[in-house]
Amino acid sequence: MDTGKFRMLHTMIRVMDLEKSIAFYTKLLGMELLRKADFPGGRFTLAFVGYGSEESHTAVELTHNWDQTEPYEMGTAFGHLAIAVPDAYAVCDTLRAAGAKITREPGPMKHGTRVIAFVEDPDGYKIELVQRD
Repeated sequence: MDTGKFRMLHTMIRVMDLEKSIAFYTKLLGMELLRKADFPGGRFTLAFVGYGSEESHTAVELTHNWDQTEPYEMGTAFGHLAIAVPDAYAVCDTLRAAGAKITREPGPMKHGTRVIAFVEDPDGYKIELVQRD
């Protein structure tokens, strides 16, 4: 099998309040809303956010199930999404001022030197901010 044309398309997370999640990813993390569609027959909405066209960039699929009334369980298998940022300290200051929850303050990772931080999205998913020049 030739895997040379394979690439990652998106990762999907389930969200309780779609508009709140879209605002978090677009306004606070600078992603674009790439597309959004309702599926009345299945009673769900899909919204794709990312940093560029899905033709060449990986996206995050936000799935909102209309009848979900209880928060989703995070489980123990999923870890986090990671985003490269130029200055994790400044990004965390901006996110904190906007009301985002910083769960690990910026600083060097354990057993290494790369600066990282963690923030939670509105549903509690962890987002790792990886400082890169």
